[in-house]
Amino acid sequence: MIRIAVVEDDPIYTEQLKDYLARYEKSTGEKLVVTCFSDGDEIAVGYKAEYDIILLDIEMGFMDGMTAAEEIRKLDKEVVIIFITNMPQYAIKGYAVDALDYVLKPISYYAFSQRIDRALARMQRRSHRYLYVGGKNGAQKLELSRICYVEVDGHKLTYHTLDGDITSTGAMKDVEDSVDKKMFFRCNKGYLVNLERVDAIRGDNAVVNGEEVQISRSKKKAFLDALNNYINEVGK
Repeated sequence: MIRIAVVEDDPIYTEQLKDYLARYEKSTGEKLVVTCFSDGDEIAVGYKAEYDIILLDIEMGFMDGMTAAEEIRKLDKEVVIIFITNMPQYAIKGYAVDALDYVLKPISYYAFSQRIDRALARMQRRSHRYLYVGGKNGAQKLELSRICYVEVDGHKLTYHTLDGDITSTGAMKDVEDSVDKKMFFRCNKGYLVNLERVDAIRGDNAVVNGEEVQISRSKKKAFLDALNNYINEVGK
């Protein structure tokens, strides 16, 4: 599922972009979820890093696209930004906010689809680095390397990260299937450990970012092998 934000103050272009995305979804089989905003401030103020791609008009009434992109980049370094504009001289400045590309108005479907192809290619290169976590306030994107371990208690999942704990509901199996198997290891029924954050082994416990997490006896050898393989792989 690809989450796309369309930020455009002209309703005619908004509808055209929605139609193009529906056409792209039908032709490629990609599942797209589209959210529309009519001005830059609507997405930038209180921004949540829950989008994969942002299609951003540059000229808007209250907050222009470039300003909105600058605010978004303070909170989200990875979302793919594509500017929509009839003024290419402004879009060229997009390098300052790491914009992937721009599409000129009037918009042709071919040019548009080419940009979406590029955006998806960039996302695929980055996809192994992030995990979407659902919560009361919507989906949140977590950088895998900042997750220390995931703990399950019934249907409650707690993500212990370098930035604090985040809770959600779900199944540990789904989390395990979503992460890099070389980087994360299920050391017992209740814990999924990021091998990058293992500081030491103390008896039957792994010290993960200063906290002790129990390793089940049946999985200890496999855990140590996985940890050793990860260390060797990173050291290459």
